[in-house]
Amino acid sequence: MISKESLKFLEDLKSNNNRDWFQDNKKRYEAYKTDYHQLIRDFLEIMKPQDATLELLEVKNCTFRINRDIRFSKDKSPYKTHLSVWMSTNPGAGNTPGYYVHLEKGKSFIAAGLYSPEASELKKIRKEIAFFYEDLEEIIANPKFKKEFKGLDRTETNALKNAPRDYEKDHPAIEFLKLKSFVAIQPLSDADLLKPNFVNYVSEKLIILKPLTAFLNRALDAD
Repeated sequence: MISKESLKFLEDLKSNNNRDWFQDNKKRYEAYKTDYHQLIRDFLEIMKPQDATLELLEVKNCTFRINRDIRFSKDKSPYKTHLSVWMSTNPGAGNTPGYYVHLEKGKSFIAAGLYSPEASELKKIRKEIAFFYEDLEEIIANPKFKKEFKGLDRTETNALKNAPRDYEKDHPAIEFLKLKSFVAIQPLSDADLLKPNFVNYVSEKLIILKPLTAFLNRALDAD
């Protein structure tokens, strides 16, 4: 699990998001980074034996820099105030399906799937769904999936209002075809973050989504 000290560092950083404070607390940041990397090692140790697509991952493949890219943002806060872990099922291939862990007081969650694929990737996924939607329906209907994640995330920004081009509005999988991202999400409570078995607790949930990432990878690999 992540330590209370690391979570406190992120909270303090949120209240003091400036370079001077960060430099004054460099030792705390170094301790946080060590904790962060160990958390990733713990996840990989549990997840790799359960999903062979993660085998080549190293800690460096799963981390995010704490510095924000503020070039095109109105928010000029220089640092991220959350911890993220990204386990890609196809490392080195850009935006690919994978597993994600986001730790932030009051806003923590876990997720898996593919977020905002490029137009060419989205076209492949929709084609796979159109022809093999029963496979996706079976994944979503799995009792463990339904219990933990309900279904794929669907918001106004994540789904088209009308049928996408080249698909009839009465297609049996039209609600899947309208999606622009293919992600299942579950929130985490602040108390969850401090569970002694946190990594096991989260990994058991994430691996339920392995069939979803496999379906998406199958779509992207199709000719």
